[in-house]
Amino acid sequence: MLTWKGVGFALADFVEIARFALERAASLGADQAEAYLNAGKELVVEIRDGRVETMKLAQDRGLGLRVMVGNSAGFAFTTDLTKTAVEDIVSQAVSNASSAAPDPYRVLPEPASRYPELDLYDPAIRKATVEEKIELARAMERAARDFDPRVKIIESAAYHDAELEVTLVNSRGIEASYRSAYCGLYISVVAEENNDSQTGFAMDYGLQFARLNPGRVGREAAERAVRMLGAKPVTTRRATVILEPYVVTGFLGLLGPGLTAEAVQKNRSLFAGKVGQAVASPLVNIIDDGALAGGLASAPFDGEGVPTGRTVLIEGGVLRGFLHNTYTAAKDGVKSTGNGVRGSFKSPPEVGTTNFFIQPGTISHEDLIRDTHQGLYVTEVLGMHTANPISGDFSVGAAGILIENGQLTRPVRGVAIAGNLLDLLKQVDGVASNLTFFGGRGAPTIRVAAMSISGH
Repeated sequence: MLTWKGVGFALADFVEIARFALERAASLGADQAEAYLNAGKELVVEIRDGRVETMKLAQDRGLGLRVMVGNSAGFAFTTDLTKTAVEDIVSQAVSNASSAAPDPYRVLPEPASRYPELDLYDPAIRKATVEEKIELARAMERAARDFDPRVKIIESAAYHDAELEVTLVNSRGIEASYRSAYCGLYISVVAEENNDSQTGFAMDYGLQFARLNPGRVGREAAERAVRMLGAKPVTTRRATVILEPYVVTGFLGLLGPGLTAEAVQKNRSLFAGKVGQAVASPLVNIIDDGALAGGLASAPFDGEGVPTGRTVLIEGGVLRGFLHNTYTAAKDGVKSTGNGVRGSFKSPPEVGTTNFFIQPGTISHEDLIRDTHQGLYVTEVLGMHTANPISGDFSVGAAGILIENGQLTRPVRGVAIAGNLLDLLKQVDGVASNLTFFGGRGAPTIRVAAMSISGH
């Protein structure tokens, strides 16, 4: 007999709600069903001049239900977890399935023999007081101001953390749950000198509260702003370009969708038909790993209950394969890679990246610069959203520091770099050892042998 009241849920309640939804779906004629429940809460504290400017605490929870009636799929979700509301969305999902076109590849996964064991929840994040979290943001702001008197404005200084609980139950026997949390710091500053102002930012996100280092984050943002003071354009040229990790992850954001089987099947990928071919320099290895230790996007299973894991997409420059969820895998006659991602209970799973990164090389970041006679060290790009992820063509604004005789010399702004993603990958002739993650994407510093730089 069902006993839950609709308030104060624990994971056990989530399993009970899920089972009830599945039983109800079966009674209404669903052949298969999947209940995905999550509960999340998020804290953001923004500081200005040592004082709390805004504090936001958001909480969200709900149930997303997928049902299969024959080969037709229906979906519905609710944030109301009372018995009546769950009954309503089960009826809605079944009704949606009856009006959907049949598709033989719409299937639900079977239970796995095991899931990766991951350390995703640090209780210290919840145990820390709000005052302690505020102090981290204050310490970061102080470190930025103390770095250099030319740091005049703190645009944003914030502490951020989030907790997530996920339960997935399907009619094929999957019953799985996990709990995760992350925390982080973000700061954006402005440095001013001689009527010139330049911005700099830094962030540090991770799964361990004790590892947050506000002093380092504050100094890094200040250094990024100060080093760009007096920036001017350079003349138009074709030159070696070194891309900072953050910039490389921007390009990875363009590449990611093209490495999904969904994009390939819809003929929207620049990698379609290229498996087994060289699509990048032999120095380039691109990996997606949903079970990466310490990864912000790590989880024991994906949004369908399939175990996560490591998928090598490009190895030694050669395209090895694509990311799959259960649907795209059924279509291609292969196994899901555990990349059925879902933002929340409000949408069914799609194919997407998890911890998506370029594998680091062995040369240090500093040696990569020293080894470059002339070029541009790019620290920032603007307009990445204008690039075409299907053709791979891009032209973006850029800023950075000129490299002369292996030394970083003067700051550069007001230029553009242009090219094609595949050409860029093939031109990589240096990969540093400093793999750095920004959310779910990570990269080391990379060097591109030649790129078009438009200046004055």
